[in-house]
Amino acid sequence: MIKLKSALLSAVYGAILVSTISTAYAEDKPRARDLGIPFTGETGPNNAITDVEGVTVGYSTIIEGEGKIEVGKGPVRTGVTAILPRGKTFNPVFSGWYSLNGNGEMTGTTWVEESGFLEGPITITNTHSVGVVRDSVVSWLADNDLTGPHFRDLYWLLPVVAETWDGILNDINGMHVKKEHVYAALDNATSGKIAEGNVGGGTGMNLFNFKGGTGTSSRKLSDEQGGYTVGVLVQGNFGSRKDLLIAGVPVGQEITDMMPDTSWTREESGSIIVVVATDAPLLPQQLKRLARRVPIGIGRVGGFGGNGSGDIFISFSTGNPEAYSREENTKLEMVSNNKMDPLIQAAALATEEAIVNAMIAAETMKGRDDNVSFAIPHDRLVDVMKKYNRLDAK
Repeated sequence: MIKLKSALLSAVYGAILVSTISTAYAEDKPRARDLGIPFTGETGPNNAITDVEGVTVGYSTIIEGEGKIEVGKGPVRTGVTAILPRGKTFNPVFSGWYSLNGNGEMTGTTWVEESGFLEGPITITNTHSVGVVRDSVVSWLADNDLTGPHFRDLYWLLPVVAETWDGILNDINGMHVKKEHVYAALDNATSGKIAEGNVGGGTGMNLFNFKGGTGTSSRKLSDEQGGYTVGVLVQGNFGSRKDLLIAGVPVGQEITDMMPDTSWTREESGSIIVVVATDAPLLPQQLKRLARRVPIGIGRVGGFGGNGSGDIFISFSTGNPEAYSREENTKLEMVSNNKMDPLIQAAALATEEAIVNAMIAAETMKGRDDNVSFAIPHDRLVDVMKKYNRLDAK
């Protein structure tokens, strides 16, 4: 394990970090394909979940303080991620969800299962902030008149809020996520290129004992396959170093140092939340099928859904834009089950790449009690890929 001296850490990180970021725009940093790592399949223009038309993503990133933890004061390394299926509008989408291992939380999924609809945004945060985020989403929807048609002033909402645990770096029991952070993530959601790594709910997360966080990817099907787009966003916080695979290469067995510099060791017991979006006109049971293929992508990078892991996935379709009505019957379009194979493959492959993108974008972070999670070193990763003849020649 690498041990960095406190003087060096102070020089790298400065005295006090104070940052609250509420933008989703991508920073100019390399992604996995920029390093030449080969992946299967053609991406959309942004290689992001926002390649599915209408989908927007917003973040609030909270980085404050350093040093020894004082519960309620920090250090803080956390945030909120918001995914809006059709942007800032009330127009529910067909949806399905699935859990590989249930040591985690995703609220609102019993109604998704029962009704087949996702009726609002999806938000992701840390484990102990689910409650405040849920309540804040309810308020935000009401404040923006996004509760749908209702009788007088009566309405009910069951928001979808998911979590992973960031307690290695964050004062997770300090309850630092507030209503204003949730509003900022939702209000600033955007399309196009979006940020990855240490942003939003992924700020304090770890992947395969490297720094992890938020990642995204997409796949664009050929015209012969329907021309549909599948986009994925992950909040990754799982994996043991020895199991890490990138494009089939056992990277975790080649880069064995740079383990987290913490006061305790931690086996594979993290979690991952995955959101899958598509413009293919799929019905709820078909969307559940897509969600069930997410574990294939997780397995391709070396995850296996350990006992302590919360691996929970939700998918939705922006097809059938007039599907939801509280009063009228509607006519629907549906992709044939026999033609779903390209969509199934796209969901798995985009999940794999999104996880790797989260690691590539993440930066070394020091948090509570001076715990440090190191970013995967790009130069050494490239060397490992060359060793196994797996670097893209482009």
